[in-house]
Amino acid sequence: MTHPKPDRRKFLMSGGAVIGAAVATGASGLLVPARAQGVAPTPTMRGGANNYRPGAPIVERIGNGGFWMVGTVRRAGDGAPLAGQRIQVWAHTTEGHERDPQSHGATLTDANGEFRLEMPQIVPAFGQPHGHLAYDSADFKTVFLRPIMPNAGDTSLRADFVLEPV
Repeated sequence: MTHPKPDRRKFLMSGGAVIGAAVATGASGLLVPARAQGVAPTPTMRGGANNYRPGAPIVERIGNGGFWMVGTVRRAGDGAPLAGQRIQVWAHTTEGHERDPQSHGATLTDANGEFRLEMPQIVPAFGQPHGHLAYDSADFKTVFLRPIMPNAGDTSLRADFVLEPV
């Protein structure tokens, strides 16, 4: 019995296309922009801007603390850490709703592009424990994030930004 040579066209039209789709979309199943070099900018997340307050003050801590919002800020393209960048944080917490002024605060990134801001424990709102973060200064495009906590009992949440110059 003879076996025909594999045909690339038939391979791609059958299950081989699934392999190609997995490479194009990445492990998450989301479309990933193809870049020959560099780090892609972070897209704004749906719902991230909900209850945003422009100009929230830079604070040492929001409320009585006990929960940490942490992350990094890097530049798109080369991935260099960005020092002195303003990140606003707000959430529905044990001390207030995300629409309340006392539930908002901002911090600046350090020399390594890292930020940490202590705030009250995040609690579920609309069934999901989540935080809100924004980069909203003039040097880069505005980005709003709305990361969801894996577990409502977690005491920290990480959100990383890759910013694109304006």
